[in-house]
Amino acid sequence: MFKGLRAVIAFLTVFPVKEEQENLNFAAKSMPLFPVVGFGIGMIVGIAALIFLDFFPSLVAGPLTVAVLLWITGLHHTDGLLDFGDGLMCKGSKERKLEAMRDKMTGVGGFSAGLIVLLTTALVISSFSARNILFSLASAEVTAKMSMVLAASIGRSASPGLNVPFIDAMHGRNRVALTVLSVLFALLISLLATGFFGFLSVMAAIVATVFLERISRRHFGGLTGDVFGAINEVSRLASLLVLARG
Repeated sequence: MFKGLRAVIAFLTVFPVKEEQENLNFAAKSMPLFPVVGFGIGMIVGIAALIFLDFFPSLVAGPLTVAVLLWITGLHHTDGLLDFGDGLMCKGSKERKLEAMRDKMTGVGGFSAGLIVLLTTALVISSFSARNILFSLASAEVTAKMSMVLAASIGRSASPGLNVPFIDAMHGRNRVALTVLSVLFALLISLLATGFFGFLSVMAAIVATVFLERISRRHFGGLTGDVFGAINEVSRLASLLVLARG
């Protein structure tokens, strides 16, 4: 379990990876631990947000907090969001849409998706006070990572790639139990951290996850690594939007 947790930390953050393929396999088998690592990421980002709020106006602290978040995660999921936007906006067959997602150049679809999601995330974070920003960010990050676990459990692979070992791992005989544990962990953390609105934020992220999984199934034939990245970013935003109402 410790080795799996270490592999998940290496996969989700900028910490260096040793024996990359082995760590990828351990990370995939340990995917239900994503929300646990998400809690750590969220706490670090939340502490950074508190520091920024001490020195800068909230409208400056929000974007700076997003910058720290992107740095810790190595832009891994944000890159997926951009590719997802390009694939979604591409016209034609599923194969052509998948090819657009693999293109290294970012098109207008990807640029628009990234701009909308990241800008809105920064603005929502700016709306939090110092009193609730720490636990709100921790809760949202746990929920975002839970959403990827849920997507892997309910989705299917669209093409060979990094997505395959994670989807295969979440389609084993303990599929339901592991998914439920991941969701319950997110609910527990969110309820303890932010109360009833934490519960609602998890529900919003689940709705966003199911919606994006269905959209991806229709446009691409299933999930890809880029879709997982998009689900992480959009689910986090959905969670934060609800928590901001609290």
